[in-house]
Amino acid sequence: MKPSSCKAKGRRLQNKLAADLREALGFSAADIKPALMSENGMDLKLSEAARKVFPFAVEAKSRESLPLWTSIAQAEENAESEGLRPLLAFKRNGSGVYVTLRWEDFLKLAGKTAKLAEVLG
Repeated sequence: MKPSSCKAKGRRLQNKLAADLREALGFSAADIKPALMSENGMDLKLSEAARKVFPFAVEAKSRESLPLWTSIAQAEENAESEGLRPLLAFKRNGSGVYVTLRWEDFLKLAGKTAKLAEVLG
């Protein structure tokens, strides 16, 4: 696959993730936007308001074969430099998007979901 095709796949995933998050969280394009393909750091750029609601540094990978631990390390490095939690979003051709996050972060989300379910009854 040509490097330009690989970058286009990555760009499509970043655009999808940004659009999905904006819709789910009610933010504008100014609050959650995909990074430029040559830009270092997080793959989604978040405003301060978005960071308060979604405190994750997203690393997006659209590949057939994913070097999992290298990708997680990249997400962790970007998250640490931004003061956020790492989140790896990945897909391959013909699949949905999956995410990987630290167990502690998952437990916090699960606890908030359980509390919300109690409130909503």
